[in-house]
Amino acid sequence: MKLPSRVLLLSSITARHISRRQSSTSSSSSPSTTSQSAFVNEVVAILNTISPIESALEPLVPFLSPDIISSIIKETQNPQLGFRFYIWATNRKRLLSWVSRNLVVDMLLEPNGFDLYWTTLEELKEAGVPVTSSAFDVLISGYAKAGACEKVLESFGKMKEFDCVPDVSVYNTILHAVLRKQVFLLALALYNQMLKFNCMPTRHTFNILIGGLCKSGKIQDALKMFDEMMLRGILPNRFTYTIVISGLCLAKRADDAHRLFIKMKNSGCSPDFVAYNALLNGFCKLGRVDEAFALLSSFEKEDDFKLQLRGYSSLIDGLFRAKRYDEAYAWYRKMFEVNIEPDVVLYTVMIRGLSDAGKVKDALKLMDVMNERGVAPDTYCYNAVIKGFCDAGLLNQAQSLQLEILKRDSFPNTCTHTILICGMCSNGLVVEAQQIFNDMEKVGCLPSVVTFNALIDGLCKAGELEKANLLFYKMEIGRNPSLFLRLSQGANRVLDSASLQTMVEQYCESGFVLKAYKILMQLADSGNVPDLITYNILINGFCRAGNINGALKLFKELQVKGLSPDSVTYGTLITGLLRIGREEDAFKIFNQMAENGCTPSQSVYKTLMTWSCRRSKVTLAFTLWLKYLRDISGREDEAIKVIEEHFEKGDFEKAVRGLLEMDFKLNDFNLGPYTIWLIGLCQAGLVVEGLKIFSILNECGVIVTPPSCVKLIHALCKRGKLNEAMDVFLYTLKNGFKLMPRVCNYLLRSLLLSKDGKHHAYDLLSRMESLGYDLDSHLFGSTKALLSDPWNRMAMENASPG
Repeated sequence: MKLPSRVLLLSSITARHISRRQSSTSSSSSPSTTSQSAFVNEVVAILNTISPIESALEPLVPFLSPDIISSIIKETQNPQLGFRFYIWATNRKRLLSWVSRNLVVDMLLEPNGFDLYWTTLEELKEAGVPVTSSAFDVLISGYAKAGACEKVLESFGKMKEFDCVPDVSVYNTILHAVLRKQVFLLALALYNQMLKFNCMPTRHTFNILIGGLCKSGKIQDALKMFDEMMLRGILPNRFTYTIVISGLCLAKRADDAHRLFIKMKNSGCSPDFVAYNALLNGFCKLGRVDEAFALLSSFEKEDDFKLQLRGYSSLIDGLFRAKRYDEAYAWYRKMFEVNIEPDVVLYTVMIRGLSDAGKVKDALKLMDVMNERGVAPDTYCYNAVIKGFCDAGLLNQAQSLQLEILKRDSFPNTCTHTILICGMCSNGLVVEAQQIFNDMEKVGCLPSVVTFNALIDGLCKAGELEKANLLFYKMEIGRNPSLFLRLSQGANRVLDSASLQTMVEQYCESGFVLKAYKILMQLADSGNVPDLITYNILINGFCRAGNINGALKLFKELQVKGLSPDSVTYGTLITGLLRIGREEDAFKIFNQMAENGCTPSQSVYKTLMTWSCRRSKVTLAFTLWLKYLRDISGREDEAIKVIEEHFEKGDFEKAVRGLLEMDFKLNDFNLGPYTIWLIGLCQAGLVVEGLKIFSILNECGVIVTPPSCVKLIHALCKRGKLNEAMDVFLYTLKNGFKLMPRVCNYLLRSLLLSKDGKHHAYDLLSRMESLGYDLDSHLFGSTKALLSDPWNRMAMENASPG
């Protein structure tokens, strides 16, 4: 009986390969490249001549390896046969490798690649050949590489048609694609779906989720995910730690980042350059440059760290932000000394630093240097100089630079227009700012949340509250109002982020992942959802306009939409309520802050203290500050309790000295509260206590502010304490303060009208003139009338300057 030719071919190949393998085993050497190549060619021949290939390939499984699989895919001329062979190979995990996977992904990206792969999958389904999760993983990876997120999710949704259950690798690929599009609600819903289907996340899963959340600024969610990872017994690796350290630095939590950095090292995980640079950059961005340099020194000493380009960029940027221009330049020069060439990022740092310092011409010169060195300035470089011109009020030059960007085959981006809008609004040119805003879409730029916020703020400050409100609603409705209308109707109404998250999870559980994605993307594309800054700007506008009810309405609305008010929101409302005399409501809002988990900022406390002092409630102002001190770290409650006891006993001097001692001990002195109390005591008629604060501050070497001196001089004169008033005035002269005419004339008239004060008045006039006061313009007519014509120059000259 004659055997079919394909069976003979297969038997021949199998026999030859067994023979080769036995031969190589007996000689204790690996098969030669020639024999492997011959085997690959023979398998390719099977693919081209036998159909279906699956049953024909089974006898060859013992002789196949990941390298051979990759070689066969490379040699296969027909892409569809290559796809079918790879899908067959996915049934055996040991045969798979990243090389073969990447080869197939590249084939998918060729013309008609995806269509051929789908055709292959359909043929296998009809033939009853099982399709593994790995077969879909490579398809989904191909769509992800092509940036086709919809196709990624569509493919994921079709897996169940092939009786294919997604494994962790598929979920990881999808999570990565979804997070690149910043669709966080869907990513979290997919993660929950994984857990529900008992598909256990790996370290790679958590790295993807944590990285996506960190990059979007959702650091709290990222930290929760980090904790969950640890609870599941999955230890973070270098990549995980670096992601979180970078995220904490971006969130301005450099101290937390440093603690995690130390924990990383203690766990035996060595930091890489990204982690070192992220930490240096985090401290520099917060203005804590000296601490950054101290860290650098420890890195160099303990870890043999070598500063590279990114590190130089961070330090130079930090020095510029701290206005330490000479040091920034010194480090810039030092970089060249160690043969590190600046790139466009570092040049942008330099240009921004010079522009912020008002040295716009120097910034322009540096752009010329860039060109000479073959580094082309990008839009970000131009934006830095444009901002410098805007800050200097040189708006025409700023707009001419915008045109220059176009000449260089670049395009002004959204940031460029936002800078110009801010510049126009700052200079009162709100109409021109609106025109720039309206022209943005014509040049292909869509306004961002920051752009809307800039114009809304400009309109509010210009008193155009109605226009600001209309722009807010335009921003909220966006370009797809029907979607908002649809989502806000019906049984499952979407009113805030919580209800939206519920809807997304329901869609995912029902298998409608693509539908959930499309809705979320429509929402993202429908406009710029107002953020907390937008609401804060508008609330401030309403408060300044005296429309406190409108502000309170917005305050409720932002919470309904899932936003949490911050200290700025509460502080703005408190100021607005106090401005119209609703003190009780202001304190209710203040108490709500703590209840809602929002710690009042120092400025909120100072606002309430200032108001209390104006109402002669100095005791309340003092109590409020002690409450603030209890809320911040580093303060000993026992020390605060002692200070409080002194105050309750009426020993104001001991209470103030105790506070100062604590401030100096912690190196955290703040003149603000002392100024508020001093002025408040004067307003309350407690001028002796006010003078005590002045004396204590002076004794401690603290410079008392001119407004405090003015209030004190006025209060002392009013109570006839002219010697003390004159001492305070002499203090202002000694410190180079020039007081306004009103208080000067009030003191001089009080002295001239007193029994023994005329000589002192001439003494003060002499000192004032010697320190640059223009007495002709500074003295009122009523004061001059009390002086001998022409103010008795002889008396002034004879007055003792000592």
